[in-house]
Amino acid sequence: MNFSVKEKLSEEEIKEGLKNIIKDGLATQAMITLTGGVFLVSFALMLGASNTIIGLLAAIPPLSQLIQIPAIYLVEKFRARKAICVYTSAISRSFWLIVILAPLLNKESALVLLIIALLSHTIFSAISNCSWNSWLHDLLPKQKLGDFFSRRMSYSMILAISLSMSAGFFIDYVKSNMPELALYSYSIVFLIGYIAGMIGVYFISNIPEPKMCSTKTDFKSLLREPFKDENFKNLLAFSGSWAFAVNLASPFFTVYMLKMLGLSLSFVIVLVILSQITSLIFLRVWGKIADSYSNKSVLSVSSPLFLICILAWTFTTMPEKHILSIPLLIIIHILMGISLAGVNLASRNIALKLSPKAKATSYLAAHSIINSISAGIAPIIGGNLADFFANRELDWKIVYSSPNRIVDIPMLSFQQWDFFFFFAFLIGLYSIHRLAMVKEGKEVEKKVVINKLFAEVKRPVRNFATAGGIYVFQYPFKNLKIRKSKG
Repeated sequence: MNFSVKEKLSEEEIKEGLKNIIKDGLATQAMITLTGGVFLVSFALMLGASNTIIGLLAAIPPLSQLIQIPAIYLVEKFRARKAICVYTSAISRSFWLIVILAPLLNKESALVLLIIALLSHTIFSAISNCSWNSWLHDLLPKQKLGDFFSRRMSYSMILAISLSMSAGFFIDYVKSNMPELALYSYSIVFLIGYIAGMIGVYFISNIPEPKMCSTKTDFKSLLREPFKDENFKNLLAFSGSWAFAVNLASPFFTVYMLKMLGLSLSFVIVLVILSQITSLIFLRVWGKIADSYSNKSVLSVSSPLFLICILAWTFTTMPEKHILSIPLLIIIHILMGISLAGVNLASRNIALKLSPKAKATSYLAAHSIINSISAGIAPIIGGNLADFFANRELDWKIVYSSPNRIVDIPMLSFQQWDFFFFFAFLIGLYSIHRLAMVKEGKEVEKKVVINKLFAEVKRPVRNFATAGGIYVFQYPFKNLKIRKSKG
């Protein structure tokens, strides 16, 4: 492996580096898809995990990012980001070998081993991320961030969709035909994820590293610097409150569908894939809008849409599963896909854009640390709230009474998870208020972004409609009226 640091990279080296970033994105996405999300939650539930344990599993990855504080010192002292990233990524991903062997133990011991392995994995991953973010900040051209990351995320999502569908059907097949081997089916999926992750490390090792900008400040000053920047502090306030709101609710969507609504793992994965496909379609759209206007413009439209989705989860039971539950879940996942494509893309890019080049490591680490604390605390609170509200219910209904009958029309029904879905919605509203204080170059009104969004969506639809001489959306109705008046 070549860990040399170059004063200046050639255009050819940058192009080759961007290709390897794309390849790593695919390999890493394969690992994340097969070792996290629905599969990790379902595996933990099979081991007998409670809501509190599920909350803890969701909290471990973000809380482990706090290790980025000493990681900043590591990066600034040795100034060899590529070497740090490659070695810590390899160590981090190797802990999945422990999870793969967990089903050989009894369920209680396997659950403890899962928690320990996940904690170890995420600690080394945090060190890797600290060096990776600073490295990418100096390598990528800022004027093309939206387009580049939208392409990278698009390719990754295509792979994630096919992998999650295949793995989901494989696990359900084993559960149905060989239930005694159900836990081992997860081990096979995790093993494939581990292999993909190590392939990603190889691609990372082939990305060139430009020399870090020199800074004369000491370590303590470096840590304080982002919090002295008023505009960046506003971004931290938005990111922190947003991360808390999202992670208070989202880690329990899978649990809610599996336990509350009684859906199969395959159907849950189909819904997740539906959301991913929608994200895939809209990633390039949001990328164009971010490059044309600003990342803040994208966030100002996509984040409120996601909050509406969180609130909509409370209507999927009234108080039990009803005839509109499945259609509502489908609509929610479509809108979540649209909104998260914009939120994930823009929130990453705006942090990169507002970080000064010479201080990128500390700024990006501060952004990651604030997000990590918020995202780590939220699911722990959520897990405990789910247990606290398990036997509590709030109903609001309209009662119509006549001489012959009484009709109850349910308007609102909160129980267990519904309560903190609503709390997450309220906290999300506060985060949008904080977003308004962030300054990022030129700013436009929301309606301009919405119009641009619809214009980008209508373009491929219009092209499809006029293909092959089918002019569905351009029928000359005006001429039709003229001919009628003459007749």
